[in-house]
Amino acid sequence: MADSWATETPSDVAADFAVGSDLHLELSRTGGVRASLMSALRDAVRSGRLAPGTRLPSSRTLATDLGIARNTVADAYAELVAEGWLTARQGSGTRVAERAVAPETRIEPPTPVRRPPPRPAPAPTPVYDLMPGSPDVSSFPRAAWLTAARKAITHAPNDAFGYGTHVAGRPELRRALADYLARARGVRAAPERILICSGLSEGLRLVGEVLGDTARLPGATPGADLVAVESFGLDIHRDLLTGCGLRTVAVGFDEHGPRTEELASTGARAALMTPAHQFPFGVSLPPDRRAATVKWAVETGGVLLEDDYDGEFRYDGQRVGAVQGLDPEHVVYMGTVSKSLSPALRLGWLVLPERLFAAVAELKRRPGSQTSGLDQLTLAEFITSGAYDRHVRGMRQRYQRRRDQLVAALAERAPHVKVSGIAAGLHAVLELPPGTEQSVINGAAWQGLALEGLRRYRLGAGTGGDAAPRDDVIGDALVVGYGTPPDHAYAGALDALCRALP
Repeated sequence: MADSWATETPSDVAADFAVGSDLHLELSRTGGVRASLMSALRDAVRSGRLAPGTRLPSSRTLATDLGIARNTVADAYAELVAEGWLTARQGSGTRVAERAVAPETRIEPPTPVRRPPPRPAPAPTPVYDLMPGSPDVSSFPRAAWLTAARKAITHAPNDAFGYGTHVAGRPELRRALADYLARARGVRAAPERILICSGLSEGLRLVGEVLGDTARLPGATPGADLVAVESFGLDIHRDLLTGCGLRTVAVGFDEHGPRTEELASTGARAALMTPAHQFPFGVSLPPDRRAATVKWAVETGGVLLEDDYDGEFRYDGQRVGAVQGLDPEHVVYMGTVSKSLSPALRLGWLVLPERLFAAVAELKRRPGSQTSGLDQLTLAEFITSGAYDRHVRGMRQRYQRRRDQLVAALAERAPHVKVSGIAAGLHAVLELPPGTEQSVINGAAWQGLALEGLRRYRLGAGTGGDAAPRDDVIGDALVVGYGTPPDHAYAGALDALCRALP
C-alpha cells in the first residue's frame, strides 16, 4: 500500500507547489515516528484545527518539512484514510474527511441554568437612513480611483513601498493639494506647510496635543489651555480637545452663526469653527464675523482651527473661500475627503502656521501614526489628473438635486415645516413646532427611518465655561442628511420623512 501513496504524478507535485500549504505538527518523542505522526494528525482533526475538506501537504512536502522518510508519511496517510479520518482521490490530493470524528468533549455534570431577564423588544431596523454626517458612499468613483491607483503605483518611487520617511506626507500629494486648495478654496500655502493626516479627527488631535503641551509650559499665556467652540456642533471634536488636556468654552449662537464678538470675553487662545457651512445649522459665517475672528486671533496671539466642513458643496453660486486666506499665520486649515470621496479612505490634511508646523509634524513620528503612502499617491494622481474636480462637480449636482427634491416634497406635503440654512452641504435643518422633536424621531423610527434631532448637537457651556451661552436660534428641529442614502432609496426616505412630520 505504501508504494501507491509514495508514487505521485507530476500533476500532483505541481498542484502541491501551487497550493504551497504549510502544516504545523508536533511529533511525540516516544513511540514510533509513524505512530506519532498519526496521533498528531488525529489530534489536529479532532480539535478542529484541521477543518473538514482541508487539503494536506503531499507526502513528499510533509516528509521534507518534518525531516522524516516519505514512505512514513505515505503509510500514515493510508492508514488514516482506512480509519476514515482522511480521504484521497487522484488529482485532488489528501484531504480531511467531511465526516471526520467530532471534537472530543468532556462530560460535565449538569449545572442549574440561570435564565437572563427578558430583554425589551428591539427597535425596528431602519429601512431608510437620513442621518447626517455621511456622503452617498455608493457613488464612490471606483473605476476612476482604480485608474489613478494603477498609474500611481506603476510610477511610484521605490521608497513608497517602504516604512515611510515622509513624516508630513508624500511630497506628491502635498504639491497637488497646495495647487488645488489655492484654486478651489482660496487657501494660501506652500506644500511645506501642508501635513497629511488620517482624517480630520487625527488632525484635530495632533493640533490639540500641541496646544495642550504649550499651555502646560512654564510661563504660558493665561487661557492657553482654553478653546472656544460653537455651542452647536459635534461632541466628538470637543471630546478630542478635552482628551488633550484642554478646556472648552462655548460661544453664543444666532441666525448668522457663532457670536464672534464673544471670543474676547472667553479668555480663550484658540477657537474651533466651521465657517464655510456650520454644522448643524448650515449657515455660512458672514464676512464681518470672519474678519472679527481673524482680528481676535491676531490681537491675542491665538489661532483659529478652521474645519472646512462641506466647503466644496455650495449650490447657490455664492461660494466663499476659506478664512485661512485672510491670515495664514493665525489659522489652522483642516480638510478631508470624507465627504467628497469616502470616509473609508482616512485621508485628511492640515495647513499649518509656521510656528506650529514642526511641533505637529514631530507627533507624526510616533509608531502607528503614519498615513498610507500608496493611498496618498493615488489621491495625488486623482487630483492632478482632474478626476477629483470632475467627481466633486458631479456630486455637487447630485446633492443639489436631492436638496431641491427635499424642499419640493416639504412644500407639497408639509408646508408648515421650514428648511433653514443656506443651499449647501449634505444636510438641512427642518424647523418643527415646539415640543415635537422627539416624537417625530420616534415616529420616524416606526416608519423604518433613521433621523437625528437638533438637540443632539447642543454642546452646552463646555468644560471651561461658567454658564450656558446665549443662543437665539430655533428650538425643535431635525438635522436631515439628504446626502446619506443611495439614489434608489432616496424617494422612499423622503416619503417616510413626510409621513413622520407633524
